Amino acid sequence: MEGFGVEGKDVAQVLLERNVLTSAQFAIVRRRQKMLGISDHRAILDLNLVSELDTMKTLAELSGMEFVDLTQVQIPKEILNTISLETLLHYRILPIAQTEDGTLTVVSSEILSLNETGALRLLANKRIHFVLSTPSMIRSLTRKTFGLGVDTIQKLRSDQGEKQISNQEVVFDIKDQEKEGAPTETSTISFVDQILLEALRLGATDIHFEPYPSSIRLRYRIDGILQSIPVPLDLRKVYEAIVSRMKVMAGLDIAERRIPQDGRIAMKSENEEYGLRVSIIPTRHGEAVCLRILGRQSLFMDLTQIGLTARQQELVQRLTALPQGLVLISGPTGSGKTTTLYAALAHSNDTGRKIITIENPIEYQLEGVCQIQTREEAGLTFSSGLRAILRHDPDVVLIGEIRDVETAEIAVRAAQTGHLVFSTVHTNDSISVITRLLEMGIEPFLIGSSLVCCISQRLARRICVQCKEQDENIPVEIAEEMKQALAVPRQDLRAWLGRGCLECEQSGYRGRVAIYEFFLMNDEIADLINPGVKTTALRQAAYAAGWRPLRWHGWSRVQSGLISLDEQERISGILNQQSLLDGVQDIFCHHTRWASSPFF
Repeated sequence: MEGFGVEGKDVAQVLLERNVLTSAQFAIVRRRQKMLGISDHRAILDLNLVSELDTMKTLAELSGMEFVDLTQVQIPKEILNTISLETLLHYRILPIAQTEDGTLTVVSSEILSLNETGALRLLANKRIHFVLSTPSMIRSLTRKTFGLGVDTIQKLRSDQGEKQISNQEVVFDIKDQEKEGAPTETSTISFVDQILLEALRLGATDIHFEPYPSSIRLRYRIDGILQSIPVPLDLRKVYEAIVSRMKVMAGLDIAERRIPQDGRIAMKSENEEYGLRVSIIPTRHGEAVCLRILGRQSLFMDLTQIGLTARQQELVQRLTALPQGLVLISGPTGSGKTTTLYAALAHSNDTGRKIITIENPIEYQLEGVCQIQTREEAGLTFSSGLRAILRHDPDVVLIGEIRDVETAEIAVRAAQTGHLVFSTVHTNDSISVITRLLEMGIEPFLIGSSLVCCISQRLARRICVQCKEQDENIPVEIAEEMKQALAVPRQDLRAWLGRGCLECEQSGYRGRVAIYEFFLMNDEIADLINPGVKTTALRQAAYAAGWRPLRWHGWSRVQSGLISLDEQERISGILNQQSLLDGVQDIFCHHTRWASSPFF
């Protein structure tokens, strides 16, 4: 329900007027609303621009509804059965109290329509008083009360009977499980859907099912960290049926349980298409399943959203406008390299340029871009596909990853023959990209003449805005490093942490922010490139040109309250150690000059 409240204003407009949202953030909210067809407050929550508490209290204020803090609420047993568990999960509501006259208090994170409220009153056969709370509070209380997917598990148990669990392989009856209209199939589908939808709501990137003798562990990777999700104890008894359902969805052999299998699933939820990369491996106690969530178009970010500083954003804009050259992004798996590539690609996408990509897998759909997915079983590899691409007269080429010598050679030569080439490599920092290319056998003069820029990045967990507080305990050595990196007096240094709340699942973190390190090629560095060059020498030349290591950029995020000291150490501590090992003694010598550098 939109357009309610004083003067017909919605949540986003009120938060903008109160300076809680900036004009840029307001525009992002409106774009997401239009793209997904959702409410403004839902878009705000999804983007994590404002705390859930502030957003939902504003919604309650505008709608004239009561806001309830569920932190200390315990649902009385006598009202748990007033509305069926199936209905509660469908509408994402909870009954939390009942008055003496029989009026039921039901909490939701959405303003239900008249049809929905009417249906609930009929189902409960009671008067219902609707109140609002945050999605996190409702989700936490639901888990504490029922466990994730407990309704489906109970139905699966009744369909399959009480089977004894043993360490021996359980023979799965394909006909029984896959017969059209069978109750077990419907229930299994429902439970798998619950798992997937919960992962999407929490912003997970991976889903892990791990079997043990008498239990199943379910974990989501959220903000780069694995988190256990409570599940009913009886899940172990129906686990084989659930794995079979995922195999069917992925087009895998449902009867094969001896060897690893890989597949893909195409899904659609709430007007959004996404994919799952499925990996199943046999273990002693059953098959372990890992699902990687891909292609969530709503997570696509432009250059203004990915975490670049103003100067870094300007530099990327200049890079995307180049007529030719090689731009490489480095970082470990899951560091956001592909997201950065797509943001750069979207900025360079116009009718005057032909853009072709070759990827595995295609993670985002871009209008106006020809996208190719590799199929190694059919002979379509990065190298063979790249050769074909170059015959289609592209202006810009994106290669998902440079992983072999052949692909590297073609990419380098393409960058010298009038093509702007973007790709990724796996190195610890931006400067190590040069030594990586040398190790692949690329000629030094080709690297120096084709490589324009290397970007290294990491994803750091963002401090939860709801439970954020100042960290008064900054170690002396850390304070000194921050002082030198930021060029600010000791008394002006600040650090922050999250104490943990329901919105962040007590972790103190919610969402992630990217930290970037830029390295630009120049003549002095190009002259140093040879098969025996030391990384130390390259770093020293880069320092002289204004390069700043990733760890330095992290301190500005600490000072601004985006990441904690612990998170800074987690993502960049090893890099700092490497710099020390390389013998760089003058890390802190040129901060004045660097502060005016375009790399900052």
